[in-house]
Amino acid sequence: MVLTQFNHIFAVAMIFAFLDAWNIGANDVANSFASSISSRSLKYWQAMIIAAICEFLGAVLVGNKVSDTIRNKVVDVAIFEPEPAVLMLTMACALVGSSIWLTIATSIGMPVSTTHSIVGATIGSAIAARGANNIVWGWDGVAQIFASWGIAPVIAGAFASIIFLISKYTVLEIKNPATSLRNGLVLVPILVFICFSILTMLIVWKGAPSLNLDDLSDGALAGSIVGVGAVACLLYMLICFPYMKRKLVHNDWTLKWYHIFIGPVYWFKSTDDIPPMPADHNLTIDYYKGRRHDEQDQDLDTVREEDKFEDIEVNAEKVSSSSIDQTINKDNSGTNCIKFNLEQPDTTLSTKELWKALFKEGPNKWPLLLWLILSHGVTKDIITDQAQSKGALSGNLKDMHSKSKYYDNKIEYLFSLLQAITAGTMSFAHGANDIANATGPLSSVYLIWTTNTTGAKSDVPVWVLCYAAAALVIGLWTFGYRIMSNLGNKLILQSPSRGFAIELGAAITTVMATQLEIPVSTTQCAVGATVFVGLCNFDVRGVNWRMVIWIYAGWIFTLPIAGLIAGLLNAFIIHSPHWGGNYELN
Repeated sequence: MVLTQFNHIFAVAMIFAFLDAWNIGANDVANSFASSISSRSLKYWQAMIIAAICEFLGAVLVGNKVSDTIRNKVVDVAIFEPEPAVLMLTMACALVGSSIWLTIATSIGMPVSTTHSIVGATIGSAIAARGANNIVWGWDGVAQIFASWGIAPVIAGAFASIIFLISKYTVLEIKNPATSLRNGLVLVPILVFICFSILTMLIVWKGAPSLNLDDLSDGALAGSIVGVGAVACLLYMLICFPYMKRKLVHNDWTLKWYHIFIGPVYWFKSTDDIPPMPADHNLTIDYYKGRRHDEQDQDLDTVREEDKFEDIEVNAEKVSSSSIDQTINKDNSGTNCIKFNLEQPDTTLSTKELWKALFKEGPNKWPLLLWLILSHGVTKDIITDQAQSKGALSGNLKDMHSKSKYYDNKIEYLFSLLQAITAGTMSFAHGANDIANATGPLSSVYLIWTTNTTGAKSDVPVWVLCYAAAALVIGLWTFGYRIMSNLGNKLILQSPSRGFAIELGAAITTVMATQLEIPVSTTQCAVGATVFVGLCNFDVRGVNWRMVIWIYAGWIFTLPIAGLIAGLLNAFIIHSPHWGGNYELN
């Protein structure tokens, strides 16, 4: 029985669930890819494509499991059985409260926990509806979630530290470059096995309803986990290893990135035909460019063109036949206008000035304007934003970075490919875990609206998972850069070897939490892992504690603010004399 009299509540829930999932993408996904981009392992647009695919698949394939925790373990839904519509309103208000706070936090560049936000909003809204006594405060409910917030950063940090220290003392700090490179070539395949085993573990551990894996025996589960990891390791050795060896050991500077697809050929190809490398040629990019403490007055504007991401907003000629020149003139009405010509391009316009100028130019420029608006979120140079940022939160980044060691770019290159894999793993885990923050309340609203029951044991509909996952991807692509610029190099000096350890440590923790059905904060996992890896320099000054405090402040404020917004809204509606016309509440 569809509660048609409450269509408006379902519509509101749909809108704010989209906004909540959008903010998850804009705020939380930065935790998965800030390290990869900040270390130059991935360019921004590459990270966006990988994130879109992995986040969506993680949410749809595995997101059902944690969604049930958000819906049933925070509030005792049994008390709503006489009046399911009250639970419907409560969950809708929770979505409103959570999404409003997340929008505010994202707009000011505060990396907050979306898990904190929805749990706080759900608690506040439920207290307004039925009182605090009906919240599941014990270990089976809220207490377990609270505990995970304190434990998760430490566990993620411990895993990340162990991984980084193994890499540090077996590869990175070996004094003989040849031995260091040889050890790296041996270690990386092992790490590939671990990464893919973890990803497989996340899928098969009773979390993929669309794949019907719940009935597999323990032996079959273990076999699939080890098998996928072994196949991935074998493929790496067959395809990637000979490419890496020829490039890094034999200094084949003629190799291009696409030659990796013919990697097996290099197992048999002689190295005698490799021409001498030109003196001015760099075999790999400099992963520390612009962040070396011995580079006086280093400016990221001097980064080589192949390393620098072109900003489409200030280089509009890249997407249009027209170049933009800022020439202020007076038209007949006496107002300022901006003219464009092809002769003397000027890229000094700010984003807003550029958009305004294109709009004033008339309809023939509006297609370009629309493109610039739509691509606004994927055309950012995150490293430049981080290095050039000033203010109390940034502190003295040059001094902080000087407390960390700079490792050989050849070794970092080995870890860059591996970091791309761990970033995808972490992104998949994030989609599996954090999509519940939007799908849990929305699925409750939908089930009550269609059945007039609390639906405590019902699965989350696949369309709800897809809807929220799509919103998450849109949020990432349009506004994810804002949070990314506050993480990465603003916390510690980033490099592929460090970023790999951070992402894998956070991914392992998130996988464990998903299996235990605990909606941990991936923000806390990522930040905890980042801080611990920074401390592996054995110098506390290698971590930006101002930014750490700023992030922790966001965690502290999130739960009560989201709870107050949702609780006050629900209290205002539910305790009015009449709600929904003929539907009276006690």
